[in-house]
Amino acid sequence: MAQGVITKTGREKLCKAHAGDISLPAITQMAFGSGGVDEAGAVIATTGEEVSLRAELLVKDIDGHTYPETTTGRYSVRLGKSELADEQISEMGLIDAEGALVAYKTFLPKGKDGDMEFVFDMDEIF
Repeated sequence: MAQGVITKTGREKLCKAHAGDISLPAITQMAFGSGGVDEAGAVIATTGEEVSLRAELLVKDIDGHTYPETTTGRYSVRLGKSELADEQISEMGLIDAEGALVAYKTFLPKGKDGDMEFVFDMDEIF
């Protein structure tokens, strides 16, 4: 099973923010794509070097966030019935207010029918 990662860009921003050199921009969007698997359907491993999704389909504003654990931020987005209908979603990422991909995850394709809503949660774990 593929694991999501905080990207190198995200780690660099955390490092500089902890040192007081920058203010850490908020996570404001979630991106969805179809590039999380190879031609054989195997999940592509994440490296942390990703700067974008492989095959971006949609970027949406975050609907909300929670803290299920003291060191975990959970970000949620609801896809409406018409959004990404008939698509195979296999990658997602968290985007900060500066437009940088700060977390990335690949997974087996999730097919979305046009008469369904999906809720996606993505955890940022420290």
